[in-house]
Amino acid sequence: MHPRNLAPHLLSLAADFPVVALLGPRQAGKTTLCRATFPDKPYLSLEDPDVRQFALADPRAFLREIATGAILDEVHNAPELLSYLQAEVDCDAQPGRFVLTGSQQHGLHQSVAQSLAGRVAIAHLLPLAFDELQPFPNPPTDLWTAVWQGGYPRIHDRSIAADRWLSNYFATYLQRDVRQLLNIGDLQVFTTFVRLCAGRTAQEINLSDIGADAGVTHVTARSWLSVLEASFVCFRLPAWNQSLRKQLIKAPKLHFFDTGLACYLIGIQSPDQLRHHPLRGPLFETWAASEVAKSRLHHGRPADLFHYRDARGHEVDLLVDDGAKLTAVEIKSGATVASDWFANLAHFSGGAVTPRPVQQRLVFGGDVGQRRTDTQVLSWSEVASAQW
Repeated sequence: MHPRNLAPHLLSLAADFPVVALLGPRQAGKTTLCRATFPDKPYLSLEDPDVRQFALADPRAFLREIATGAILDEVHNAPELLSYLQAEVDCDAQPGRFVLTGSQQHGLHQSVAQSLAGRVAIAHLLPLAFDELQPFPNPPTDLWTAVWQGGYPRIHDRSIAADRWLSNYFATYLQRDVRQLLNIGDLQVFTTFVRLCAGRTAQEINLSDIGADAGVTHVTARSWLSVLEASFVCFRLPAWNQSLRKQLIKAPKLHFFDTGLACYLIGIQSPDQLRHHPLRGPLFETWAASEVAKSRLHHGRPADLFHYRDARGHEVDLLVDDGAKLTAVEIKSGATVASDWFANLAHFSGGAVTPRPVQQRLVFGGDVGQRRTDTQVLSWSEVASAQW
């Protein structure tokens, strides 16, 4: 297995909690990571019908057979098991006893809240970050290949054409996850909705507009977007404001966790097509935002990511809120740094917006970073390895 940045954090959690739950999208590498990190634990997949039937029909007998602990994969398929697991770990709270994985965030979070509160630590594994791609046989060496391919491990491990693998991945996702979470009669309409979301990546969300374009109501659009979030396809970037009330009511931005999937949904068929595509800027912004999210989550920190826009049109693409300080990030796909790229960062950091210290960063599509007086300029290839 190629190293994953999350592995040390998983081991740290397992030293303190009897149960560790690892959540993330299908095919992000959860099973591989857990089996490599905890090689001495027996492995059971609740995707397997026989295993799932045993766990649901006689949960006490099922848990007796793994009394010393185990990796239970895709545990959202048997959420009832978690109530029995609670009693088991209350009797023996040895740290690191059980490791759970799940691909449906809402279902597993709900079950954990009801059954394992105080007994479980939750971690998130997303597709490969750019620095995690480097040990693979043929890692991407240019920006647009990296954005177009995305970070799902099988694409890089087996050198599969990204669009071919993602086509099958998306079809499987529709058939399995969505039908389990929602009763969707017309999958074609839902597919249109997902493609429309991909076309609006790095934009503020207007559910009424997306719903109207897809031919569904605002309520349905909201429900379907929640399913995409629950399945780790996309995430919302809340609007930052000093006032929590205003922060909650302002429009969030939409980003996809994997730009390879977003490119496939938009219909971009090659890195060269992406290089000249009208959405290359938004897709690069989404790529950079997802790399920062991966960096924070894979090192055990909350994402705490926001965007900023005021009534006068000043915008900051990405804000990282660490409590004591803010990191303001401007993201530009161009390969040559322009002086006007720093204007919004200077406005945000000038003291009129927030009294907190602000670290300024500019991420751009060039190959060599710079250190300006007030701003750290990061090339696209330095984003994943930077401290966030």
